[in-house]
Amino acid sequence: MADAPALSRSLAAAFDDDPIMEWMLPSTLRNRSERHRKFHELALRRLHLPHGEVYTTDGLEAAAEWDPPNQWRLGPIGQLRVLPSFMRTLGSRLGPVLSGLTMIEKHHPKEPHFYLGILGTDPAHQGKGLGSALLKPVLDRCDAEGLPAYLESSKESNIPFYNRHGFEVTATLHMPKGPPLWPMWRDPQPPQ
Repeated sequence: MADAPALSRSLAAAFDDDPIMEWMLPSTLRNRSERHRKFHELALRRLHLPHGEVYTTDGLEAAAEWDPPNQWRLGPIGQLRVLPSFMRTLGSRLGPVLSGLTMIEKHHPKEPHFYLGILGTDPAHQGKGLGSALLKPVLDRCDAEGLPAYLESSKESNIPFYNRHGFEVTATLHMPKGPPLWPMWRDPQPPQ
């Protein structure tokens, strides 16, 4: 938990040009960069860190935030707990964002799987294999345990990266009056 503020800065930088984040927190929004950082800190503290499957680099330049099987859904009480923080962070964007998140949840696979909620690398450190290295522990575990993995890619340009790790696009979703999003599924891979 102590690393959440520093890691949220790296993730905010990683997602600064992300179409979904631009839709959620438009660049015209007052205090956008701080709201963006707070969004990532909220996701870390309330959604992913409690499950114990967040992987980072030593310098906190990158992170992979996973949820184990059947633990990706927040549930009604968890939603009530994060609602005030979401309201402060998203402001007037709360309604459209909640509609978009509800739409995404309806398409989320029901069968047990590891869910990659966020994978991001600070732009100054991209292209060094950090993302691949952070995916490896959970994908190896998925393969060993015969479990699939799932994610939603918010950038079409990231799809080939995920393809190289065994993920395949299953659909194209559109945020309400916003950009597309690509759900991706990975079946467990046989030993090589």
